[in-house]
Amino acid sequence: MKPKLRRRLRAVGRRLRELRMVAKGLLSTSHPIQVHIIPMRRCNLSCTYCNEYDDFSDPVSLEEMYRRVDKLAELGTGLITISGGETLLHPQLDDIIARIRKHGMLSGLITNGYLLTAKRIQQLNDAGLDHLQISIDNVMPDEVSKKSLKVLDKKLQLLREQADFHVNINSVIGAGVKDQWDAVTIGKRAVELGFSSTVGIIHDGTGQLRPLDDKAQAVFTEMKKLGKKGYARLNSFQDNIALGKPNNWRCRAGARYLYVCEDGLVHYCSQQRGYPGIPLAEYTVNDVRREFLTQKSCAPNCTISCVHQTSLVDFWRAPQKLESHTVFRAPAHSPQDPLWQRRSKRTPLIPHYYSFYYSFKIIWIPPAELWDFETRKPKRLLVKCQGMSAAGPSGQFGDQSICECSASLLECHHGRENFLLVLHD
Repeated sequence: MKPKLRRRLRAVGRRLRELRMVAKGLLSTSHPIQVHIIPMRRCNLSCTYCNEYDDFSDPVSLEEMYRRVDKLAELGTGLITISGGETLLHPQLDDIIARIRKHGMLSGLITNGYLLTAKRIQQLNDAGLDHLQISIDNVMPDEVSKKSLKVLDKKLQLLREQADFHVNINSVIGAGVKDQWDAVTIGKRAVELGFSSTVGIIHDGTGQLRPLDDKAQAVFTEMKKLGKKGYARLNSFQDNIALGKPNNWRCRAGARYLYVCEDGLVHYCSQQRGYPGIPLAEYTVNDVRREFLTQKSCAPNCTISCVHQTSLVDFWRAPQKLESHTVFRAPAHSPQDPLWQRRSKRTPLIPHYYSFYYSFKIIWIPPAELWDFETRKPKRLLVKCQGMSAAGPSGQFGDQSICECSASLLECHHGRENFLLVLHD
């Protein structure tokens, strides 16, 4: 079969499955629509704005990834997007994609593109990949990011020639970007090659809003002209984000959108790791239904577009009346567990957080209060907890107890509705 005809037939089949996913989402609210899953936290790059990678982690085993994919299929998931870290570093990535497709789910992949070759693209074709996204941050590499158009343009040409899957090129604007107009150059090149083009607005370390300056506003307006109309653009979220305005919406993270980290825990999104912090193996339809109706306090100023877009299908129904950031399970881990011990040795660029299923309202400690971004070292903190005891990485937090922690050790949430949490630099 000729390549053009093959690609058109695959595109038609992909679109039909996408429409089926949306129709299923409209008919039922008791299943996830999109899941981001992490099989590999390690990355071959070290972009300074990124808090989703390290440089040492081992890949999650294929057997464990099969179990997680099977569980997501059991929950009725429509689309699984594989993210990282750098996904192409996983030695059995194609098998994971094939497992997703075996269950009839749509498969997506996010990569920095550095490891793409003609052979690798053909392997992704054979595995049945539906969507691939590459984020390109600038035209020329700099100290912030090496994901530049200069470095990756040949990879894009290979994708145009070889890929049977849909390709999207995402660029960024906002604080920390040297030349905001690079996004337009990248977007125009993507469209020229036949790809779709999107733009993301850089958020802070918690996924929260950082308004654009006048130059970035002008770039954002220009980028909107390049975008194609479609499901992902049927909302005004990014318009408000660009203007620094909060959005009034019902975030369905934990229900319609899940983020499953490399340890197999379910989180609201990549920037709110720790909520609800339940193992995927234990996640049930009841959890989906609860989180569907749970209000998220971080929602008004959120910039996480994949959650926005997934939640769009339910914007018109089911007001959220449950209290934000509440978990319902007893502790499932302790400082003696191997998972805790491995985590406590990690010192990532920005610390990761995990709640260990305490039955109380969680108070989150933001990265800025734990991490000195100038020295790139963890701050020393004194944590004073009053109210009720809870197991912590430095021992037992009890009434009036004091504990000294660092960002590399403080990997749980401490808090209760009547807890007093005091931080001292």
